[in-house]
Amino acid sequence: MTASLKKKLSAAVAGGAMAIAAVLIPSLEGGEYKPYRDVVGVLTVCYGHTGPDIIPDKTYTETECKALLDKDLQPFARSVERSVKVPASEYQKAALISFSYNVGVKAFESSTLLKKLNAGDSRGACDEMRRWNKAGGKVWKGLINRREVEREICNWGK
Repeated sequence: MTASLKKKLSAAVAGGAMAIAAVLIPSLEGGEYKPYRDVVGVLTVCYGHTGPDIIPDKTYTETECKALLDKDLQPFARSVERSVKVPASEYQKAALISFSYNVGVKAFESSTLLKKLNAGDSRGACDEMRRWNKAGGKVWKGLINRREVEREICNWGK
């Protein structure tokens, strides 16, 4: 993780897990203002936004991308709040929101990661993130890097 990202995340903590995740995810996803196909062929734009509302030939603005991210994060934040049954720091929650944003709510809610966290094994739960390094059955360096950042943040504030 870069020193710049670490500083931005520390500044966002006052706003809670959603604010931290809103800083974290753009650094992990990158910002693409023109729609593109991700590594598994899903039409994607901005900071990982997918869905039928993407206009293929449109160039999105930074403001539109931030609005999409704010809207997109809501169900993942609700899933984390609903599913985590033990005390968790805002950093842990932000890492979980980022993780579930990438893998999906169903995958997060049925994961060994969540089971370990709810059993009180916070470190083991954070380490589980490393196992989620594949897309389309292939290991991706970008996912390895993302999981290391998420795992590091997950271990903050314990």
